[in-house]
Order: sequence, then C-alpha cells, then structure tokens
Amino acid sequence: MRRNVIETVMGAVVLIVAGLFLFFSYSTAQLRSVDGYAVTAKFDRIDGLALGSDVRISGIKVGTVQSQRLDPETFLAEVSMSIDPSVKLPRDSSAEIVSESLLGGKYMAIVPGGSEEVLEPGGEIRFTQSPVSLEQLIGKFMFSTPGGEGETDGQGSSLN
Repeated sequence: MRRNVIETVMGAVVLIVAGLFLFFSYSTAQLRSVDGYAVTAKFDRIDGLALGSDVRISGIKVGTVQSQRLDPETFLAEVSMSIDPSVKLPRDSSAEIVSESLLGGKYMAIVPGGSEEVLEPGGEIRFTQSPVSLEQLIGKFMFSTPGGEGETDGQGSSLN
C-alpha cells in the first residue's frame, strides 16, 4: 500500500513539472498573434510560409501573417499581414520570405526603406523577394558544368 502512495505522489510531481514547463515555453515563445494594421504584399511564390508565421524587422517580431490568397488576375500570391501599430513602415519598405534555418520554417522579413512617407493601413509593400528554393539550388549545383564549357569525365577530358 505504501508503494502505491509513493508512485502516485511521484506521478503528480512529474505532471506538475511538465505543466510548468509547458507554461514557461508558451509564455516565452512569442506565439501570440499581433493585432495591428493590415498590410499586403504580392510574391511570385510563398513556398513554406504559413498562416500565423512571424513578420520580423531586424529579427524582432512586429507582426503576423494573417491570410494568403491567389490573385486571379496576375496569378501572384497575395499575403496579408498584421503589423504592430507602434511600428510605422516607410512607404518604400521591402518584404522577403526567408528561412529560419536550413530545415526550419519560413518567416516574412521586412527591410524598412528610407522614405519619409509612411505606409498607410491597408497599403501594399511593392518591393518583394520570393524565397530561395533549396531544391533548385541543389539542382543547379549538381547539373552545372565545370568551367562553363562542355561535360568532362572528372579528370579534365572532354566527353564531347
């Protein structure tokens, strides 16, 4: 009987510690959605960018991706994001989709411009850069010819 009580107490301690860990990780992870003014941007591709992804300036979270849609006229991906009201973006700011790490997720990085005019709520960031495709880079590297000339056999002899 005594063994059951000890096991029950130890199980409760483990559950309490797990709950504290979850609370700590949630409170420090900045998973919150940013409420603010809406801004849109159009991209050729938005590979890997998800709803709720961060919008960052200089690595600091200033917004959240709210929606994604395909523009039926231009066939560009239109991304709508919510930006913190305390952040006033210059009108000539640019947006790019970048990776957190080699295998990590994507986020929207905004590079502020130098304009004195501020981007109004509902405005559009006109300068955008789509994400770099890792698959395309690997393909170009694997199938590129050395020296820019014809194929070689690896010892410098031409196969042509």
